[in-house]
Amino acid sequence: MTRGYQLEEIQQKLIGVLSDSKTGLSGVEISGKLGINRATMAKYLNVFAAEGLIKQKNAGNINLWFIESGTEKLHFPDDYFHVKEKLFEYLTSGSQSQVYNLIRNCQHSGANIAKIINEVIIPAIDSIDDLYLKAKIGKSESKLFHGIISNAIQILGLVPHEFNAKKNVIVLSADSQSTLYAQAASCAFGSMGWQVWELGDMSDAIDVLYDLDLQKFLTRIWKQKQGIMIVVVISGTEKGMKFFSESVSSVKPKFGKNMHLVIYSRADKKPNIKAEFVTVDFENTLQWAESISSSTLG
Repeated sequence: MTRGYQLEEIQQKLIGVLSDSKTGLSGVEISGKLGINRATMAKYLNVFAAEGLIKQKNAGNINLWFIESGTEKLHFPDDYFHVKEKLFEYLTSGSQSQVYNLIRNCQHSGANIAKIINEVIIPAIDSIDDLYLKAKIGKSESKLFHGIISNAIQILGLVPHEFNAKKNVIVLSADSQSTLYAQAASCAFGSMGWQVWELGDMSDAIDVLYDLDLQKFLTRIWKQKQGIMIVVVISGTEKGMKFFSESVSSVKPKFGKNMHLVIYSRADKKPNIKAEFVTVDFENTLQWAESISSSTLG
């Protein structure tokens, strides 16, 4: 974009002018109100439309832009708790559109994606799983809520980020119940500039030959051994954690000192598992990876 316009500044001004219009505004009108030339404004409008912030409708020969219903300006870090409460409220009432609007509002308001994952998405997954375990919701509702959360994570993942080719992470779930956590972790790592390979539920790979499969996979995606590679295993069972930690540990010597293993245990306590870092806290997983990245890459 030209003239050094800041995307966030334009976004806020655009929300302001469109919020004041009941019928929508043309690109020419928006350009005039914001003091931006038409060509540049057209590029911004297309970007914001792709993100779901605004929509376009035809009125005769004129294309009018209007703000997406439910759009509001949030203020961070103060509103993280507010968003957490609202997300759970919308989620448990089955209001999918309100959940998605809330997530988009977080994006448009400049929220830190990793913090949204840690302080909003992870607590929501925990709460839904807890409701299911206590038989307060059934399988159908649990599936529905998990699907909505998964879609919300995908919306967060649509925000473009530059990645550092030297920061590599593989995220895998050792059981089907941990899949959504793996998806959330992948989104958080991606927002922090990591190059992510999300493998999803790998419970069907638990057999004696998996270490060979993992070795081939690592050889293909990390053939130059550039920077660091962290393998994050997420599991709610000690069996899954033990198997994958042993598999990763068995191939580590072939890839050097810059390959690391992290276990994110969803059990109530840290298991006695061989790994460089084991935690029951989601945020600690991200912080440890960043710490290793800083100490290794400088």
